[in-house]
Amino acid sequence: MQPLHTNPFDEDKLKEECGVFGVIGAAEASNFVALGLHALQHRGQEAGGIVAYGKDQGFNSARRFGYVRDNFTNQEVMKTLPGSLAIGHVRYSTAGSKGATAIRDVQPFFGEFSMGGAAIAHNGNLTNAAALRRELIERGSIFQSSSDSECIIHLMARSIQKNIPERMKDALRRVEGAFSIVAMTRTKLIGVRDPLGVRPLVLGRIGEGFALSSETCALDIIGAEFMREIEPGEMVVIDSDGVQSFRPFAPQPSRFCLFEHVYFSRPDSLLGGRSVYETRHQIGVELAREAPVEADLVCPVPDSGTPAAIGFSKESGIPYAMGIIRNQYMGRTFIEPTESIRNMGVRLKLNVNRALVRGKRVVLVDDSVVRGTTSRKIKDMILEAGAAEVHFRIASPPTAWPCFYGVDTPERSKLLAANMTEDEMRDWIGVNSLRFISLDGLYRAAGEAKGRNPKAPQYCDACFSGEYPVAPSDKIVEGFEMKVAE
Repeated sequence: MQPLHTNPFDEDKLKEECGVFGVIGAAEASNFVALGLHALQHRGQEAGGIVAYGKDQGFNSARRFGYVRDNFTNQEVMKTLPGSLAIGHVRYSTAGSKGATAIRDVQPFFGEFSMGGAAIAHNGNLTNAAALRRELIERGSIFQSSSDSECIIHLMARSIQKNIPERMKDALRRVEGAFSIVAMTRTKLIGVRDPLGVRPLVLGRIGEGFALSSETCALDIIGAEFMREIEPGEMVVIDSDGVQSFRPFAPQPSRFCLFEHVYFSRPDSLLGGRSVYETRHQIGVELAREAPVEADLVCPVPDSGTPAAIGFSKESGIPYAMGIIRNQYMGRTFIEPTESIRNMGVRLKLNVNRALVRGKRVVLVDDSVVRGTTSRKIKDMILEAGAAEVHFRIASPPTAWPCFYGVDTPERSKLLAANMTEDEMRDWIGVNSLRFISLDGLYRAAGEAKGRNPKAPQYCDACFSGEYPVAPSDKIVEGFEMKVAE
């Protein structure tokens, strides 16, 4: 019997693939990396790994399944990772295998080159990885994992450049898709973003050393000062002489992932110099303007819907209330449940505040609708608690297209918005009304006053619009049909 996961709604949420973190020039760097990964746990809960380098001990690594807190707070483990240079990775797989047999897919990956060892941790997804893998295998490469990220190591190994940063530039010019990378050699910490800047990467300072992170919230936890974002198409190489910046790719307009603002990033992080919390709050404001409703209460779906619900309440004048309470302390699994208990999974995680919602017209604010199964379960709970009406307001446009840039997305046939109109979705979920924020409204909330520029979108919004900034070549070979341009 399979264990019951603590969040029964996880299957109906988009999941970020991973988070990356690195530190150079700090004693016991691996401890800082473990703290940074703990702050990035929301970006991947499946597994984590750390590679460290010490002058006397060389390269050492630890890779584990599960949460950072369960693996990298163990001092016996951390003692095996000495040195002043370390990188780490938390994973939720979108490429590669899953389960107890897939420890080989847990990053960072390590390789020995003629000029010394190097480790690499990757956030994103390579859209031509299958083609590259076939080519490399035909030329004699032997892969140790099923991860797309390993292609980068093999491409580096085949480069004729004289140092690791130059070999990495060579390798990354061959790949397509999205990548934010933190890598290390014996003496250098390296960070690089793809030319479109789809995934985030930031630079911080800690004492005399430096840190690279997927988000600013992880800099905060180690007491590092946020310096700046790594720019799209930029590579930074950090050593004892400081930070050097390179531009190995042809410049392109930035297409940062819009869903980072909606859901993936932590609300206490900064994206593009803008507070994620403030953007989500403003999404609620825009949503209230676009989709007003007569109701008695505005309630968030915990926890990702909370800032937007506050913004919706403020703009609409409808009182805000915690109509759904989240159980924070259930633990990771409910061991050996009977089938009757399994079917109560929703109530093990979330509970309705009955006294609050009874007889009320309730507006529920959530971040997204993917398959729609979550929304139906929550609606049932609210009505069973005695609510008079249930209205859904969604803080993102309809998710009608899969993401191929580092997000675990169902096939298009399983996306509710790809198969139903908004009215049909409303009827299928069984609510009094259902409205999504418009794509223009989401752009305005993210700071683009005029909304979306249809000729030159400022973000990657492919999951909403079907307009992919990089053609997913591997998926097209498999039969994926791109949206026909209007």
